[in-house]
Amino acid sequence: MEEGLMAPPAAMKEALGLDLTDIRTYSPLALAYVGDAVYELLIRTRVACRGSRQVDKMHRKSASLVKAAAQAQMIRALMEELTEEEMAVYRRGRNAKPRSMAKHATVIDYRMATGFEALMGYLYLTSRFERLLELAHDGLARIGELEESAEAGEDGSVDLIFCPGLEDPDEEAGDPMETKTEDEEAK
Repeated sequence: MEEGLMAPPAAMKEALGLDLTDIRTYSPLALAYVGDAVYELLIRTRVACRGSRQVDKMHRKSASLVKAAAQAQMIRALMEELTEEEMAVYRRGRNAKPRSMAKHATVIDYRMATGFEALMGYLYLTSRFERLLELAHDGLARIGELEESAEAGEDGSVDLIFCPGLEDPDEEAGDPMETKTEDEEAK
């Protein structure tokens, strides 16, 4: 069996005591359940990293981007970019029959949003984080929610910008929460 179809990453499996489960056995609504949380965390991260603001304002901005209509708009903008595999996961989620409906969404938007969330959950659970971030980034850019959408590197690769100003964890930046002594500050 392909390693990417076994979920989630090794460190998470060990820390949480998770068993290996073939992702193909997950229902589309289970994928959407995970994808809803993953996408909301990405959006909350993006909103929080725009600078400290009143929590109510951050919540309203996040809510505007995670509601069904916004997710439906994003998946419409991303359709041509999806692989056959991703499209199949999206369709399974879209065609699933949830027991409830969103209060403020059309049936079409709600089903499209469920498909989008299923895709986010699938990418997360198969540890395809770069692709998940790429789709989230491109979707936000296409619906006009990223002012600074990306920076192209010398090789033409795109650096995804979700939280400007944060150091790359691979670089020697140190822990930003760590306090320094006066002697260390003077150096």
